[in-house]
Formats: sequence, structure tokens, C-alpha cells
Amino acid sequence: MKIAIIGCGNMGGAIARGLAADAVFASEHTIAASNRTQPKLDAIKAEYPQIETSTDNCQAAAAADIVVIAVKPWLIDSVAEGLRPVLTSSQTIVSVVAGVPFSHLRELFGTAPLFRVIPNTAIAIGESMTVIADDGADSGQLAVVTDIFNRLGETLVVEERLLDAAMALGSCGTAYALRYVRAAMEAGVELGLYPGQAKKIVAQTVKGAASLLLARGTHPEEEIDKVTTPGGFTIKGLNRMEACGFSNAVIEGLKASIK
Repeated sequence: MKIAIIGCGNMGGAIARGLAADAVFASEHTIAASNRTQPKLDAIKAEYPQIETSTDNCQAAAAADIVVIAVKPWLIDSVAEGLRPVLTSSQTIVSVVAGVPFSHLRELFGTAPLFRVIPNTAIAIGESMTVIADDGADSGQLAVVTDIFNRLGETLVVEERLLDAAMALGSCGTAYALRYVRAAMEAGVELGLYPGQAKKIVAQTVKGAASLLLARGTHPEEEIDKVTTPGGFTIKGLNRMEACGFSNAVIEGLKASIK
């Protein structure tokens, strides 16, 4: 199988690197990547010589089984137009372009099987939460695309109507989680810790908290109850956070991100 990645910015480059770093995948499949400018391709080639690189999108996409479109939203029309001479209806098109619906992708790519995929920036270290929707794909094609992104983290298949909500939690959510980390670090410094100490404590605590939910399948409140001793430090802190609007701020921020 050949997979072509059109656009090697933060997301496209991370996908190419992540797949190339998977020794089994890279040994069994061809990975091609294209980008308008050479420096990004040179950096990818220096890290992973097995990736075929080109500034010619058509060269990368020709004879590819899967073509991943990873360009800015305002470029997708011109990129699709440029690819038209080499694309066929048997090729699977995977768009990681935010905000471009299937209705428009269908206009651009005809009858090809289509996927909309929304990863997050943790894809760069193989820890993405990636949501996937398909249009005109069969179960085998869905399995192939899901397997590719499972190699780069975790996946969830949803209907297209849920992609915006999933993006708010999973893609935008990276920034929201890190904003909590930053705020907790600032509090830690005020309480006497050095910034590096505070960052390590908070980052590992957030990682551990998330791991509890993933490993046990519990509801967050169940794990919170295990920490909140009556009259203790934790419940006092939680109540103060809620008095300052913590939960409401999170909910309103997530809702605002997709309005």
C-alpha cells in the first residue's frame, strides 16, 4: 500500500513521521510526502530517509492507495484542482482539513471514498485522540484508515454531525488542558515551588488522572470522591474553584469554540 501525504506542516509532517517511525508499517508500505517548499521536506528526509519526498503533489499522489490532504482550509480547492489529473475514483481521500464538510469534499474529489479525520497535536508523539467520519467508504476502507491512525494514538469513529463537538474536546481540548496546566503551575509557584518543579508535578498528575479513567473506565466524579476527604484540602479547593466558575468556564469555552 502507498500512502501519500499532501502538505507537511505541523499535522501532515507529524503523520508522515509517526508512520515512518512505526517500523512494521514502514517496512510493509510506501510513504510519500509533498510540500510546496523544500526545507520541510529536507527535515523529514533527514529523519526518515525511507519517506519519498517531492514538491510535486501529483508525483506524490500518483498510484497512491490513500491520499491524505493536510493543507490549510483556504488551499484545499486549488490543491484538489492540481491533483485531479492523477487521482482516480479507487483512491481513498483522507482530509485532515478542519471545517471542510463532505458536501464540499465530494465536489472536489468526485466519487472517491472520503474520510474526514481530526487528530490533535499529540499525534507528533503517537498520543493523538483522532476522530474519524466517512462518506462512501466500505467497511474494509474504514478499517484501513482506522488502523493507520490507531498507530498514532487512539481513534473514535463518529457521524459527521458530531465532528465539531469532537474537535472541541479532542483537538481544541489540548489547548484547554494545557491552560489548566499553566494555571496550576502559576499557583504552584505562588505556593513556593520552582516553575520546573510545578510543571513536572502538574503534568504527571494530569497524565495519571487521565490514565485512571482510561484504565478503569470510571466516571471522573468517582475518582474525585476518592480524593475528597470530608473537611480536607481537596474539597475546599474544589468548592472554591466552582465558586469562581471553573466548570461553567470550561463548558462555555468548549461551546464557544465551535460557534
